[in-house]
Amino acid sequence: MICDICGTDHAKTRYISRIYGNKKNSYIIENVPVVSCTNCGESYLTAETMKNLDKIKKSKHYEEKSYPTAQFV
Repeated sequence: MICDICGTDHAKTRYISRIYGNKKNSYIIENVPVVSCTNCGESYLTAETMKNLDKIKKSKHYEEKSYPTAQFV
């Protein structure tokens, strides 16, 4: 995969968990794809990933519950 930052082909996709919200109402989204480059050391989310995260965060299901777990698909 080509790194959007440095342009080399050293980028790979890895999957992480992200926590959103505040202490009273937080939730975890698991298996979020992050592009990481071994050449420049940068990690970033793609535009498609950001759109999907926004959809999950705006979902009423996750706003009404504390500490649910969501799978990123």
